Amino acid sequence: MSISRRDLMTAGAAALGGAALRSARADDMNDMSMGHVHVSEKAAPVTLAPGTPTDAAPISATDGAGHRAVRTLNGWTLPYTMKNGVKEFHLVAEEVEHEFAPGSRAKCWGYNGTTPGPTIEAIEGDRIRILVTNRLGEHTTAHWHGIILPNGMDGVGGLTQPHI
Repeated sequence: MSISRRDLMTAGAAALGGAALRSARADDMNDMSMGHVHVSEKAAPVTLAPGTPTDAAPISATDGAGHRAVRTLNGWTLPYTMKNGVKEFHLVAEEVEHEFAPGSRAKCWGYNGTTPGPTIEAIEGDRIRILVTNRLGEHTTAHWHGIILPNGMDGVGGLTQPHI
């Protein structure tokens, strides 16, 4: 049996990755058993995009059950309102001007005044409702990543659902 350099490097990387993952998980489990939650000392402020309703509830650093808020780099988290136990989010599809680099601007499509759009944060078991308003010059749809949905709700306008 011969072992190539590639096989050795692959096995070594897998072993190191597994050990690091086990160590990190053990630390997290130990902290959870002690009642600790990893949250920054000072929660990052929630930035609202232009046109976002101010009566929407901002997402805090934790939700009281120890779930940490997602930190979206160079972005923001969409606020929501609670209605009868359902998190209700409002997305507005619209044309926005985006600066990719100093002096490099373009008209793009985005949500709630930004591109890319905001993070919609929910955890397993949350009931959510997402209201979408289309302010674009043509039809649109929304395709959801990370959510298991019936086919008719997953953004194939004209085929599995009407356009917005």
